[in-house]
Amino acid sequence: MFVNRFFINKQNGIKLNDISRSIGLIVIAISIFFVITGGTIHADKQTYTQNFQNDTTTLSGRSVKTSMYFNKMDYWDIKKATFNFDYQISQLANDTISDVTVSVNGVKFYSFRPEHRSGFQNKTIEIPLELIQGNNKIEISGQILNKKNAENYNLAQTPANWITIKSGSNVNFEYELNEAENTLHSFNDHFLGEDTIANQRSKIVTSNSADQDELTASMTALTGGSRVITTDNDQINVVKDDDSDAQKGDYIMYVAKYDHLPDKLKKEVSASDVDKHAVIKTYYTDDRYYMIVTAKTGALLKKAAKFVANAELMKETNKAVEDVDDTTDTFTSVIQDEGRYQLTNAIDTVKGAGHQETSYFVTLPNDRNNADGSKVKLKFRYSKNLNFNRSLVTVYINKIALGSKKLTAAKADGDTLTLDVPKGTSLGNSFEVRVAFDLEMKDQSTSDNERTPWAEVDTDSVMNVKSQRSNELLFTNYPTIFIKNETYNNLAVVVPKKLDADDFRSLTNIFNLIGAYAKSNTGTIQFYNKKPSDQTLSNKNVIVLGTPDNNAMIRTLNKNLYFKYNSNLSRFVSNEKLSIEKDYGKSIGTAQLIRSPYNDKAGMLVVTGPSSKASYLATTQLNFKKNIDQYSGDAIVVDEDNTHYSYRFKKNKYIDAGLEHKRMLSKNSQIIIYVGIAVLIFAVMGLGLYLILKKQAKLNGGNEYAKQR
Repeated sequence: MFVNRFFINKQNGIKLNDISRSIGLIVIAISIFFVITGGTIHADKQTYTQNFQNDTTTLSGRSVKTSMYFNKMDYWDIKKATFNFDYQISQLANDTISDVTVSVNGVKFYSFRPEHRSGFQNKTIEIPLELIQGNNKIEISGQILNKKNAENYNLAQTPANWITIKSGSNVNFEYELNEAENTLHSFNDHFLGEDTIANQRSKIVTSNSADQDELTASMTALTGGSRVITTDNDQINVVKDDDSDAQKGDYIMYVAKYDHLPDKLKKEVSASDVDKHAVIKTYYTDDRYYMIVTAKTGALLKKAAKFVANAELMKETNKAVEDVDDTTDTFTSVIQDEGRYQLTNAIDTVKGAGHQETSYFVTLPNDRNNADGSKVKLKFRYSKNLNFNRSLVTVYINKIALGSKKLTAAKADGDTLTLDVPKGTSLGNSFEVRVAFDLEMKDQSTSDNERTPWAEVDTDSVMNVKSQRSNELLFTNYPTIFIKNETYNNLAVVVPKKLDADDFRSLTNIFNLIGAYAKSNTGTIQFYNKKPSDQTLSNKNVIVLGTPDNNAMIRTLNKNLYFKYNSNLSRFVSNEKLSIEKDYGKSIGTAQLIRSPYNDKAGMLVVTGPSSKASYLATTQLNFKKNIDQYSGDAIVVDEDNTHYSYRFKKNKYIDAGLEHKRMLSKNSQIIIYVGIAVLIFAVMGLGLYLILKKQAKLNGGNEYAKQR
């Protein structure tokens, strides 16, 4: 029957063996294709939109310039890249002489005249693919002029010369995926790719009954990923093996002890492979990519996780299997800058007459804030065809002008400027150094967009930053409370013995932000599923997660919480800051920064709610910098409608009162010296007056009050 069904009569000229031969050729072709593509087909075009990380900003002046940055993943075969530019210009701008030019990596490729109309405009510009590299700088420059028929472009600058660039401007990519190769490096590139994470195709999976070491290893691996992820909207989720999301990803990192590996992964790593070392191995099957991180002991598993959390090591490992033992160096290298930050690693040139600016971002270690005594040291050159009576350079920190210097012909080939940052200036963990040149020409009659005049900022230009560790037990200082020397600072994490899906979501949120702030993997994290000893708690920075039912330490800490549970520990009760209805108190989650009952010089984060879901709600404000930046108090409350509140309870915000006292003395040392000198002078004067009076008394017969006769 089967043969008859497919038999074609001779009148059609086709025989059964011809069909078999054709089918065979098709099968061979498909097989060859699968071999070439690694067994999976991802030839379909994909799209990804990368938003710039800039806020809505306004540029003023006749000549305007700003830069934005975007990345291209190594594994993208780009077919098209489009710059979507949202902007608004002054209503007084003249559209016949105003212009905007776009360049990528220093190469100009598109110019246009903005339309004369109100509101934001959108310009869609295709970027030449040959200009795109891995890391890219897109520059917007131009002139916004408001005088018609101007023959001379040396026009007076007014507040009406402006362009506003809207947040949300982006680059959209159309591309095909180059499949991951069978190496740790290639897997890691895909696993941490912006598009992979945005589409939730990356997962970290651990065993259903994860023990303390497996939790530590999983979160260490997560922090390594969040350390290098550039987006502030997406994260890699850590889930249990039986979670419904565990197998939905295309790229899965499975972190578990060997005995806890699922059978399909245990087949890929033999017991003898993990006798004396941990194993990190890539494995591709069923259109899914795995990286297995496993060991027989918890110590080696945690060591392997630190290897995975080291971006340099993962980038260098072009093989499918890596063995990690006690002697393997896994620590992240740290640049010892000692507060000296180079503004630019290549000579930075601005061109054109008028007001020209260039800017540099300085980022301090996340556990430190600036202190008084910082300086900017600028080294620069400029053209000699300037009107030196009107040309100058000005340096700004954010929007604060540090000072200006007049340009001179004598120093055009090499000039310097050193400026102090004003005392008491708050810079935060990152700030912008702006260098503005006003380049006026003699008898200028050409456009601002000409290549002359020019000025250059040299690579020897630096920012010397005095900094100190922040000492505030508030969410303005979170998570840097738990960061030291750019890594997690001896963390003890106390969690329920049995973790459900919401608990894993909570841990993912907490460690996503900690990882984003930690630039190194050299710190320690240790999980506990019961209350550690008082000695351990006194020597560690502590995070506690759970409910009164599943974490006994929450019950112990209830008396120390700002938002406390009722007598039977079923709901939160009202306090001086918030009235809480009884049912409402059963559904809210809280994150509270309290003073550690075990160390008066340390803080403790307690994330808790009547249910694990409620605890998770609180962590939704602890996952990204943009979320935590909203809070300045020491307690956060989040309800089921995502309504969140912030409160401050402690009057003294300092973690270590003694340290703050020493800093105040140091900061006011000069005043103290002056006061001391003044006291000493008064004391000497008083002593002198006393001696004069005493001498006078002797002259008067021993009675200092006797009248002179």
